[in-house]
Amino acid sequence: MNCVGHIVHGMWVHPDNQRHRFNELSFWTELAQLLEYGTLDGIFLADVIGVYDRYRGSADTAIREAVQIPSNDPLLLIPAMAAVTRHLGFGVTFSTSYEPPFAFARRMSTLDHLTAGRVGWNIVTSYLPNAARNFGQDDELPHDARYEIADEYADVLYKLWEGSWDDDAVVADRQGRIYTDPARVRAIDHVGAHFQVAGPHLCAPSPQRTPVLFQASGSPAGLEFAARHAEVLFIGGRTQASVRANIVRTRARLVAHKREPDAIKFVVMAGIITGRTDVEVADKLAGYRRLVSAEGALAHALTALDLTLYPRDLTIAALIARGEPDAATLLRRFTSEQSVGEALDWAGSLHEDRFFVAGTPDVVADQIEIWLDEDGIDGINLRQYLSFETVRDFIELVVPELRRRGRFRTSYTDGETLRERLFGAPRARLPSTHFAARYRDPAMLRAPAERLSFG
Repeated sequence: MNCVGHIVHGMWVHPDNQRHRFNELSFWTELAQLLEYGTLDGIFLADVIGVYDRYRGSADTAIREAVQIPSNDPLLLIPAMAAVTRHLGFGVTFSTSYEPPFAFARRMSTLDHLTAGRVGWNIVTSYLPNAARNFGQDDELPHDARYEIADEYADVLYKLWEGSWDDDAVVADRQGRIYTDPARVRAIDHVGAHFQVAGPHLCAPSPQRTPVLFQASGSPAGLEFAARHAEVLFIGGRTQASVRANIVRTRARLVAHKREPDAIKFVVMAGIITGRTDVEVADKLAGYRRLVSAEGALAHALTALDLTLYPRDLTIAALIARGEPDAATLLRRFTSEQSVGEALDWAGSLHEDRFFVAGTPDVVADQIEIWLDEDGIDGINLRQYLSFETVRDFIELVVPELRRRGRFRTSYTDGETLRERLFGAPRARLPSTHFAARYRDPAMLRAPAERLSFG
């Protein structure tokens, strides 16, 4: 994330951390070159457009602890990182809730052109009440209503990206003085419940047209949305069984939306701490644990409750039953059976859950293979502890072991788009079974589309 502290709060104080350099362009270009040296698929850029201001009734803790503030726009990083790499992909987060789709369609097409098809969009609906207030609303919209808006938002984008221009619209005929054939460019004239967009799209067709579509969600509405739209889904689960069940359930919904059951790649956020020896791993682990900020984690958890004021053995269910203000928000991070003490311990930990491993490279590789083969995921998003130590350790220590096992590429394929890297060539564009593909037929641009509805 284009900020000091993203997920593991408090680590910015580590003397070897470079996160304070996030305002420097050189920080991002160095990171991009390191990732490409390691032949990683890409870098994933998260984002929020508000501040965490519920804990103890203010934003003070988030501001003091650098909990995703200060933060900068992630889209502006991509051209700089693309300029110093040839292969690295970029997944970037943008919300459907507060800014109009027409301008965003133009930005993403521009990035797809500038990166030669190496960009993806992480679709989010924004969940911070402060974000809503930043854009003139009294409070955030209800969860499912945000997904209904997002469904139409994506529909507008697909019309612009997939249907507004023919593949051969740009003729660049110098002799005839025709750059673009107007007969091959069309308005979309979208009129919906939330958006009215005339078009045409301002950008000529980019290598992927529609960027690779990322999403992270575990709610019923979010998974239904993913089944229609997503190509890469960040998924989770406390046990192997729950992870597998989430995947099976999503694949079933893919089929219901007339997509192939393997149309989505499933990715988890993985915490990996490694070293050359067990002693080195133990030292890193202990050092990280000493620096983790429980206060930062509690602010990030979006609760107004100060859990330090309650008995450690009190369950979250009991807090809710007692009518403690805002107690139900704890269910975003914890189960009702967990205790206040467990929640506090989690807040002050490295989040050592199902997808966490600390060990030498062979131990880490063994665990990754379990995640791939037994949990059924397709890949991992590496949780950052230190910049650049986390990813450098992974590249220098774990990648060679994974390569030895045939689990990691040794080189890139020249000229491939991000979609082709993830799904195979030749497949720069969305498959014909995706919802967006209907708009390749100009007649479908004005046809009524069945909207997703939740409730």
